[in-house]
Amino acid sequence: MNFLLYIASFATGIVASLGLGGGMILILYMTLIDNIPQIKAQGINLLFFIPVAVSALVIHTKSGLVKWKKIIPSVVCGIIGAAGGAFLAKAMGNSFLTKAFAVFVLVIGIKELFWGKK
Repeated sequence: MNFLLYIASFATGIVASLGLGGGMILILYMTLIDNIPQIKAQGINLLFFIPVAVSALVIHTKSGLVKWKKIIPSVVCGIIGAAGGAFLAKAMGNSFLTKAFAVFVLVIGIKELFWGKK
């Protein structure tokens, strides 16, 4: 493992713990630097997310920031959506996912560059 992997993982953990979707950092690192196929990078990112999410959830719950009764419907729908998305991603294949992810990152970058908060 190289030092850049540690930096990317650490940055991903911080951004993910803030609820900002740090997986983009890790997926970009794995696909661009380590040449890991997109679908495999997404799977690794999901595994990475589990302990990060659990630790952030414990801390946010202790701080009184999580309102469990209000989020249960979101959790149920999120689990169903995640399962459906995983099957859909597998059906799409690596080539399409790589291109779709690149377009997504580009669009978000352009949006933030020109229309982000000043």
